[in-house]
Amino acid sequence: MGQREMTFRAIEVGDGGDGRWAAHAQAMWPYTRTWLSDEGRTAEGAARARALFETHMPELVPVLDRLAAGLDRPGAEALLTLAALRPFFSGCTQIGAPGTLLRNYDFTPDECEGTIASTCFLRPVIGMQDCGWGLLDGMNDAGLAVSLTFGGRLVHGPGFTVLIALRYVLETCDTVDEALARLAPLPISMPQNLTLVDRERAVTVYLGPDIPLTVAPDACATNHQDQPVPDEVERFSRTRQRLDAVRAAGTDVAALLRPPLYQTAYDEGLGTLYTARYDPAEGRVAYHWPGGSWSQSFAEFTPGTRTLALGLAG
Repeated sequence: MGQREMTFRAIEVGDGGDGRWAAHAQAMWPYTRTWLSDEGRTAEGAARARALFETHMPELVPVLDRLAAGLDRPGAEALLTLAALRPFFSGCTQIGAPGTLLRNYDFTPDECEGTIASTCFLRPVIGMQDCGWGLLDGMNDAGLAVSLTFGGRLVHGPGFTVLIALRYVLETCDTVDEALARLAPLPISMPQNLTLVDRERAVTVYLGPDIPLTVAPDACATNHQDQPVPDEVERFSRTRQRLDAVRAAGTDVAALLRPPLYQTAYDEGLGTLYTARYDPAEGRVAYHWPGGSWSQSFAEFTPGTRTLALGLAG
């Protein structure tokens, strides 16, 4: 509980081939490598991850090879497939409307990279990066934006960590409909909820290792899918309370910066680390905290670092 500080950084790395991405990734390696699963550390596990990536994301294979060569660390390729990572569980609240995506990312501060990355691997993309080149949320130059929340069910299966699914659709898709078609066949290792918006449409979908892609009733999500939430889960996560609150608030940044949508349970991994408002049709995103904000855009991206206070004062 109470206030903490977290340092966020903004980096511009182009296509990953000139050393800027590699320099950042090498500096982050002591953090990033902790996410690689035990299976991914074996030759057999790494080969399975590579084969899965080649099958489902062939467009990104040249980028994977370029980044893995630049990172040049044992296990780098397996980790960068994001098909050999240990499970993670987060909080989060998100809501979309045509042309606007708003989200709170709730997690443990020490386990979030906090990197706003401007990339051009296949096309211009800006987003909150984690695990090398995965994305917690982001937008592309076509006006498509997407963010994730944990789906709330403690099941795990073979497949991709959802961070690379966000990267994949933003690199290869122009619209929500195209993104849904790309997402449907992807094996996703844990239950996740994605909210996607373009200029004309907003939708939330449920993904998981044990369910097909399922369209949610409306374009908002917290940390459950379409099933009863046990009382003990609700007491811990307040997922239904937050869903009701964000539905009532709509795309209002101020509402996400106060309870119940803004959370301070950092020791339980449910503290809000940042609030993001994406306006992808204008190519703009603003990250918000109770004491400040940081805006970025395709037209004017500003690298740098900022240390922000997390939590509510008083």
